[in-house]
Amino acid sequence: MNLDNALGRVRVVLSRTSHPGNIGAAARAMKTMGLSQLVLVSPHSFPDPVASARAAGADDILAGARVVDSLAEALEGTVFAAALTARRREMAVPMKWAREAAADIVRFAGHGNVALVFGNETKGLSNEDVALCHMPVKVPVSESYSSLNLGAAVQVLCYELRMAAVNPGPAPSIEFEPATHEQIEGFYAHLDRAITASGFFNPENSKRLWPRLRRLFGRIRLEKDEINILRGMLSAFEKK
Repeated sequence: MNLDNALGRVRVVLSRTSHPGNIGAAARAMKTMGLSQLVLVSPHSFPDPVASARAAGADDILAGARVVDSLAEALEGTVFAAALTARRREMAVPMKWAREAAADIVRFAGHGNVALVFGNETKGLSNEDVALCHMPVKVPVSESYSSLNLGAAVQVLCYELRMAAVNPGPAPSIEFEPATHEQIEGFYAHLDRAITASGFFNPENSKRLWPRLRRLFGRIRLEKDEINILRGMLSAFEKK
């Protein structure tokens, strides 16, 4: 896959952005590194002249931006999603530094659309948002001053993605088609129904079970055929 094709499959997702200027700054950061897909989850204000001013010529990125109501909708059609987060998440899959994560994101782009998810400027991403993604990502900022502006964070990650796409390293070891976001969430919904109906799972008493299950399956990067096998097993169990 060439550079343009790899970066063209990367979807930058900004969730609940509070300041329109940061949307413009993100668009500018994307365009300088050759990315073009921008998805906005319930932005506070968009379109907005402040966003256009901060885009500094990246108006085509803003014009093509897609606005959706939820992160789940933003991730539809993707085969991999990485969530930028500054906090350690106890129930999340293992975190990776930005440079290492960029290489993984580019490799998965060989199989379909991928997403890089950024949270609100003040609150970041919720645990539920991170759980929808496959990998938490962190920028190795200074411990003495770790405050990174949203636009700057997008710029850092877009740069790392471009460098990873320029030099992608060894061929990916993925032999089979990875499951899409919708297929994985469909499996989770099926699993939820099955374990609840069986009595194994009580939503009122097992608050930590689902984060652990998502962590378990998130670590192994489920493939489409594996999803079909697991759902077939669940269907067979339900019949009995």
